[in-house]
Amino acid sequence: MDTDRRKELLAAYKDRRPEMGVISFRCSVTDEAFLAAAADIPTRTNRIRFQLSTGNCPNRRLQELWARYGEDAFTIQAVERLRYDDPKEDHTGELETLLELCLLKDPKAAKLWR
Repeated sequence: MDTDRRKELLAAYKDRRPEMGVISFRCSVTDEAFLAAAADIPTRTNRIRFQLSTGNCPNRRLQELWARYGEDAFTIQAVERLRYDDPKEDHTGELETLLELCLLKDPKAAKLWR
């Protein structure tokens, strides 16, 4: 890959606006939901799926349900999306607040990570 193309790709990556918000892994059998704040929803979703498929999810209850019922028993979705202007700004606080609001709306939900 030539240098100009590499610089172009790097600039495009730095200027991207990742989809931020709260994701939910809901077990249809038990109706339990596990929520997580995500600065990049697709990336975080893939990471959690990989952890679950390899048996390395830090949330033991979610891992147990995944092992017992399989991926097909889960609905995985973004339940809330964060609107923001500056992708370079730190949105951690806003994401945590959004996560807490989602937890209040759904009494059967728990944080994916404590």
